[in-house]
Amino acid sequence: MSSTADTATGSVPAPTDGRDDPGRLWTVDEHLADILAKVRPLEPIELQLPEAQGCVLVEDVTVPAALPPFDNSSMDGYAVRTADVEGATEEFPAVLTVIGDVAAGSGTPPAVGPGEAARIMTGAPLPPGAEAVVPVEWTDGGAGAGPAAAMAAHSAVPERSGGEVRIHRPVAARAHVRARGSDACTGELALAAGTVLGPAQIGLLAAIGRATVLVRPRPRVVVMSTGSELVQPGEELAPGRIHDSNSFVLSACARDAGAIAYRVGAVDDDAATLRATLEDQLIRADAVVTSGGVSVGAYDVVKETLSGLAGEEGSVAFRGLAMQPGKPQGFGRIGPDRVPLFALPGNPVSCYVSFELFVRPALRALMGLEPVDRTPVRAVCADAVTSSPEGRRQFLRARYEAGDGTVSLVGGAGSHLVKALAQANALVVVPEAATALEAGTEVDVIPLG
Repeated sequence: MSSTADTATGSVPAPTDGRDDPGRLWTVDEHLADILAKVRPLEPIELQLPEAQGCVLVEDVTVPAALPPFDNSSMDGYAVRTADVEGATEEFPAVLTVIGDVAAGSGTPPAVGPGEAARIMTGAPLPPGAEAVVPVEWTDGGAGAGPAAAMAAHSAVPERSGGEVRIHRPVAARAHVRARGSDACTGELALAAGTVLGPAQIGLLAAIGRATVLVRPRPRVVVMSTGSELVQPGEELAPGRIHDSNSFVLSACARDAGAIAYRVGAVDDDAATLRATLEDQLIRADAVVTSGGVSVGAYDVVKETLSGLAGEEGSVAFRGLAMQPGKPQGFGRIGPDRVPLFALPGNPVSCYVSFELFVRPALRALMGLEPVDRTPVRAVCADAVTSSPEGRRQFLRARYEAGDGTVSLVGGAGSHLVKALAQANALVVVPEAATALEAGTEVDVIPLG
């Protein structure tokens, strides 16, 4: 999928309101363009680092001081002058006087003079006079025996911070020393605006001393399924009832897109109940996603409830799209804050495909990211598509193999086939003009992960 011209979605025209011809079918691209034209990035807020994970940075962050701030050891060993260990071997070691310990976080280290060494720990500052660090494995560890495997704990053998150490190998200047500013220099760009803050980025911000950062927050998405037939997983099914899966799928999709999801229990087919539920949920929502009740049936409560909104309540437009699955769609903005609402069809596959095509880009736009991140690829379809409705863009579940550039269809075209959806990792796009495709045809594929 792309919000610019490509073979998977075609060109995206300027959005229209569609009210001049309510019976027409909107294209996939027109519907997406209409959504994105009405979605604005969330306002930036200052967050503590733990709360900023997954958010989008809205400012360039520069390095306030060199990182690391001082020369320090990259090994546990001995800080030495290179001349004192020149030519050292295990048979003829260099014997140096140990003047003390330099531990990470300790105060001012002792100066190392000719014939001297300081026992030093990883991360500790290089003492004045020292030019390199000899790893402890290249020494006797101060024990007067053969090569040491490790340093003895200071608490167990405190005398090892003095006495003598035998060095078995020479070192070059600056060996095993991390130079001041070798990671980042003062004034250097640490992170650019637009960066999504993952674990590594949070770690960098902490390392340069930032406790808070200015970001666009992760959107809060309220998800609800509608339908009196729905029962929560774990509960026994009465005749004519089914378990609610859509709200779980949509919540997972929202989290996968970077949002914070709030799943609401299934709402019965009652307009007053749905209206009250929406009013209660708007206070914590940056977007609302419903499933079911958007088609032409007598019990399509979402369409019944939201079609009549006006004025301060907002407005939601319901339209048919030239796509399969997912023809019936609703989108608008409701409440005093004009919270975006996506009314998706109730069939599980239609619901999932609709989220990927329309809701995911909108959530990314709310975060201040490029809306479309599911970039289509070309692949050879191993299976024939025997039937596709003319004039509609069809999305078929599939398994895509990036290694050999092939894709295989999974399950049939039915929009209720949840098992096939769980086995798929991509969608094959059949263009509007095609009514069938032969096996071996090159097609557009939208990877789903």
